[in-house]
Amino acid sequence: MFYLIGIGLGDAKDITVRGLEIVKRAESVYLESYTSILSVGKDELEKFYGRELIIADREMVEQNSEDIFKNADVSDVVLLVVGDPFGATTHLDIIIRAKQKGIPFQVVHNASILNAIGCCGLQLYSFGETVSIPYWTDTWQPDSFYDKIFENRKRGLHTLCLLDIKVKEPTLESLMKRKREYEPPRFMSVSEAADQLLQILLKKADDGELAYKESTLCVGVARVGSPTQQIVACSLKEMKEVDLGKPLHSLVITGGKLHPLEEEYLETFTAYKSNDENAGK
Repeated sequence: MFYLIGIGLGDAKDITVRGLEIVKRAESVYLESYTSILSVGKDELEKFYGRELIIADREMVEQNSEDIFKNADVSDVVLLVVGDPFGATTHLDIIIRAKQKGIPFQVVHNASILNAIGCCGLQLYSFGETVSIPYWTDTWQPDSFYDKIFENRKRGLHTLCLLDIKVKEPTLESLMKRKREYEPPRFMSVSEAADQLLQILLKKADDGELAYKESTLCVGVARVGSPTQQIVACSLKEMKEVDLGKPLHSLVITGGKLHPLEEEYLETFTAYKSNDENAGK
């Protein structure tokens, strides 16, 4: 059997009982290490699971995924995924490939940022389409996600922004060589995301109605599910100056006027103070 198992967001103990039982008896256990990261490292996972983990990097998962489950017809093989297995489309592709190859599979679900973002006090059924904000370069500055934020806010819905991570990214120079060289890992912060969103505002200044403003209320979260979890609520302009420390970060752009319970929660658990300018309109 091929098992795709979510291991949650916080630490090694967030894996489900069922997932842990499968990990302990499996022939091979891979740890997917590029669509997200856990707040603890591979060594701590191995210590708690009581077995060795094989790192599955981007190249293996995206280009050689069949190598992971090639023996799953005769033994149990596990791919561990931070959060929930279907939080990234990459893992949908793996299941499709397994199905096409006739490999039996099972999925063990867990918490992901898509539902755990409720920790910030904004009601989950008031969220619209989730967007991803990628790192910009000097020559590549996409902003297609802006239109999705615009549509969400037209309907009064919050937007969860998933922030880019770069793990084992080949350098431009190494792409021309036979030997790969990789950039240092990078994880986008809420400050960096806010800065890019503000730059988009400048480009859209002549568009008339805007998706958001500098004063739009945003909520930044860091290390959700861990003991060092942090939540801050402030304007987009203020978010640019916020330092939430180590990764992973996520950013929420509120949809407009908050529900009274949302306001009360933010006032209770963050430094947010309700006012007309900062109401997210």
